[in-house]
Amino acid sequence: MEFTLKNLIRILRFKYLIHIKWRHYSFGKNPYIGRMVYMWAKHTIVIGDNFYIGKFSEISCDAEIGNNVMFANRVALIGRYDHNYLQIGVPIRLASRINDKDYNWKGINEKIIIEDDVWIGLGSIILSGVRIGQGSIIAAGSVVTKDVDFFSIYGGIPAKKIDDRFEKAEDLAEHIKLYNLNYRKY
Repeated sequence: MEFTLKNLIRILRFKYLIHIKWRHYSFGKNPYIGRMVYMWAKHTIVIGDNFYIGKFSEISCDAEIGNNVMFANRVALIGRYDHNYLQIGVPIRLASRINDKDYNWKGINEKIIIEDDVWIGLGSIILSGVRIGQGSIIAAGSVVTKDVDFFSIYGGIPAKKIDDRFEKAEDLAEHIKLYNLNYRKY
């Protein structure tokens, strides 16, 4: 990488975000973090190597994100039960919420799991409690409310399977072989 003032500022920004602002979370090697990204979790966020998160994206729940995962701009990982909307006699705005210390309603231990080699398209929303399988693609503007099969393409509101990522089984097998050879940690 060529040394420029712009690159130095980018490096210092990443170091500030990862080692100071979000020091309670875990980041792998070589992250890229776009402008105006927000992160918060009740317990933890764990992110693998080569993670890319586009500008104006948000992680607002517990999450485990694998290696070589890419979020486009405006992607949101959010809790499904962040406010206790069943509190009798209390307006939702004033009800207990997940970031309260004594919160004990649904969703307290739910997290999002995103496996390796996943691409989340622009403006997509993933709800807590969901697992996105390895090698999958989430189409732009989708709302994911249920688990996603590995090496699949999902889209829509709510997201449903559109297709397999690879047309031929031999292409999938070759991709997995080469990915494991070149990118899998041992």
